[in-house]
Amino acid sequence: MKKVKDVYKKLSALVWKEKDWYVAKCVEIKVASQGKTKKDALSNLKEALELYFEDEPSFEKLPSLREVSLEEIKISYA
Repeated sequence: MKKVKDVYKKLSALVWKEKDWYVAKCVEIKVASQGKTKKDALSNLKEALELYFEDEPSFEKLPSLREVSLEEIKISYA
């Protein structure tokens, strides 16, 4: 029987709609998923993250949310 880890970490996700699908992407690491609804996309992302970290001993390599910022930039193009 597989041992269940009692490790919990809050991660952030960006969610947006592309045509008929919602895309959910983790801010801290490069893991993303999708679903027909926002709830499905987030649920699928949670499952993908749990699989990603299944064999990880800790979250020490992840940036804290204090190190992440969302910035707006303006560009010009032809």
